[in-house]
Amino acid sequence: MSQEIRRNMALFPIGIVMKLTDLTARQIRYYEEQGLIKPARNKGNQRIFSLNDIDRLLEIKALIDQGVNIAGIKAIYENKKAPEANIVPAENENKNKKRDLTDKEVHDLLKRELLHGLSKEKVSLIQGELTRFFRN
Repeated sequence: MSQEIRRNMALFPIGIVMKLTDLTARQIRYYEEQGLIKPARNKGNQRIFSLNDIDRLLEIKALIDQGVNIAGIKAIYENKKAPEANIVPAENENKNKKRDLTDKEVHDLLKRELLHGLSKEKVSLIQGELTRFFRN
């Protein structure tokens, strides 16, 4: 049996997955509702998870711990689905590296978004950037 078939084989009930990932059943169900995972179902309609599902849950947990929200995680996985659309020629690679926005750039982006609004499908460009303006 090939390695990929073994990794896709649904074997683990939600109780075991909860112990392996330190996630609650509610969190796991929520990620399923959001379309981030798609566990198999047995004849009793119970969720059965594969090793790949567990890996995905651990990736989601790590991203959440890094401060990425659900919309950001969905965008990351959408980009993984279409890697050929994200191929950047080598000479442009350095130009497209992500850099931190200055306070003025964040302010300008926020002002533009507030004045012109966002479509419902578009995620804010500065989401997560505003935390630097608030102190605990």
